[in-house]
This record gives sequence, structure tokens and C-alpha cells, in this order.
Amino acid sequence: GFVQEEANPRKGKMPVGSRSKLRPACRPKIVKKKTNKFVRFEADLFKRMNPSWRKPHGMDGRFRRNFKGTPKHVKIGYGSNTKTRFLLPDGFHKFRVSNVKELELLLMHNKKYSAEIAHNVSTRKRKAIVERAEQLSIKVTNPSAKLRSEEAE
Repeated sequence: GFVQEEANPRKGKMPVGSRSKLRPACRPKIVKKKTNKFVRFEADLFKRMNPSWRKPHGMDGRFRRNFKGTPKHVKIGYGSNTKTRFLLPDGFHKFRVSNVKELELLLMHNKKYSAEIAHNVSTRKRKAIVERAEQLSIKVTNPSAKLRSEEAE
């Protein structure tokens, strides 16, 4: 038994990127009806064709007329459950924050929303936002963004 304990020096310590202590008030199971993307018809045949979905408009097109053997169309029935539509896998909703004042809005809603720092926020303000979020016990989805490059230099 002693050999295994020495082999793993990290035993008992929290793993890198450890899970936050903050949990949502309720965490319903997220069910996706379709996990793969809808791709544009015949986009795999042409390199110049963007695979993002476009509605078919061809007059005689077999895809528009839903012939057998053609891919599935985008339909309202594939939509997500309204209760879990914009829910992150950790059970929180995302709320974009640009400054500390906007973070204060989440004071009473820290069990439902997590803060996401906007991409155009400076490193100095990011540190202030992360620090204040810790005081208010608000989860930040990207606390270490833009801080890594500063520390490396």
C-alpha cells in the first residue's frame, strides 16, 4: 500500500482546474434531441461551399422535396426544452459582464447565473471582477482568460 501512495504525489489534493464550490439552485438534466449539426445539402461535394445550414430553394431539388435517402431538414421539433435551452452543462445561465458594476446585478441571482467576462475587458479590470465575484460568491466561467499570457512573460 505504501508504494502506491508515494507513486501519486497529488493524492488528497484538488486536481488542476478543480470544480468550483459554487453550485446552481437546481440542475435539470439537459436532453439534446440532435447533437450533430445540420449541414448544407451537398456541401461535402464542393470545397468552396460553406457547410453551414442554408434552406434549399431549388425548383426540382430532391432535398427540398424530402425524398427518401436525403439528410434531415431543420425543423422546430428539434428545438431544446425551454427550461434547459441556454443552460450551461454546469447548470448555470451565462451573463456577460464588462465591469464590476454589472457584476453587482448578480448579487441576488448567484444560484442561477454565472458571470462571463467579455472579451474586450482589460487584464486589470478582469482581476478586479474576479476578486469581487469571489466576495459575492458568483461563479465566473472564464476567470483565467487573458491572465495566462501576462504571467508567462
